[in-house]
Amino acid sequence: MEVSRRLSVAPDTVRTWRRRFLDRGLDGLSDEPRSGVPRKITDADVERVIVKTLEEKPANATHWSTRSMAAATGMSQSAVSRIWRAFALAPHRSETFKLSTDPLFIDKVRDVVGLYLDPPEKALVLCVDEKSQIQALDRSQPVLPMMPGVPERRSHDYVRAGTTTLFAALEVATGKVIGSIHRRHRAAEFKKFLAKLDKEVPTSLDIHLILDNYATHKTPAIKKWLLAHPRFHLHFTPTGSSWLNLVERWFGELTSKKLRRGVHRSVQALERDIRAWLADWNEHPRPFIWTKTADEILDKVAAYCHRISDSRH
Repeated sequence: MEVSRRLSVAPDTVRTWRRRFLDRGLDGLSDEPRSGVPRKITDADVERVIVKTLEEKPANATHWSTRSMAAATGMSQSAVSRIWRAFALAPHRSETFKLSTDPLFIDKVRDVVGLYLDPPEKALVLCVDEKSQIQALDRSQPVLPMMPGVPERRSHDYVRAGTTTLFAALEVATGKVIGSIHRRHRAAEFKKFLAKLDKEVPTSLDIHLILDNYATHKTPAIKKWLLAHPRFHLHFTPTGSSWLNLVERWFGELTSKKLRRGVHRSVQALERDIRAWLADWNEHPRPFIWTKTADEILDKVAAYCHRISDSRH
C-alpha cells in the first residue's frame, strides 16, 4: 500500500508488476505482445517515406501530396498522412522569411528593444512609419450585404480612384497615434510630419523616434532640421526588419478593419475614412506590449541561422 500511495497508482497495479518481477525478473517488466492486427507498415517503410519527403521532389510538382507520395511508395494515402503527422511534416505548407544583412543588426535590435522595455525618463517614444500608396478602390458592382447563411459578397474587380499616404507615429506607452495624410511621399512631407510632432508633443519631453532606413528619413534637409531640434533622437531598425517597429501592428489593424473591405469612390472619401478611424482609435487607444528581450530575439535568430545552415549539408 505504501508503494501504491507514493506512486499514485492502484494497489492492483502494484501487485501485478511485483508478481511479474518475482516470476521472471527484469524480463517480466517488459511489455507483453498486444492483441490486434500485426503492423503492416514497418520501420523501413516509415524511413522511406520520411527520406523521400525531405530529400526528393515529385517529377511534376514542387512538393509532395499524400496522393503522389502514396503512388511513389506503394502505400495508402492514409498511411502517408499518419507518418507525416507523427513526424510533423507538412509538404503543402510554405512560409516566407528574410534575414537582415544589416552589419549593425545586433546593436540596432538592442537599441530599439531597450526603448520598448526600459524607456528613458521625461521622454516620449514614438514608432514612426509611412503607409504609402493606399488605394481608393470602388467595386465595379455594389457590395451585397450579409444575410443569414450568406456572407457579405463583393465583386473581385474594382476601379482605382487614386492613392494617398498616411504618416503615423504610435506612442509606445499609451497606443495613441499622431497621424498626417499627404498625397505625396517625399522628404518634404516627412519634414512636415516632424514639425507636427514637434508641435503636438509637450516641449518638456524629449522625443525618441523608432523608424526604418527609408531614404527620405536621412536626406540633408532632414538632418539639418534635426540639428535645429535637438530634442529629437532617431533610432533606426535594422534593414529588412519592419517587424521590430510596433507601428506596423497598428497599420495591420487599420488595413484589416477599415481598408481591405472598404469602398471609396474618391481619394477624398478614403482620407475622410482614415481620419475618422484614427480619431476613433485615439478615443480608446490600445498599446501593443513588447515582451521579448533583445537576448531572446538574438538567440532565436542565431538558432534559426544554425538550423538552415545545417539543412544545406
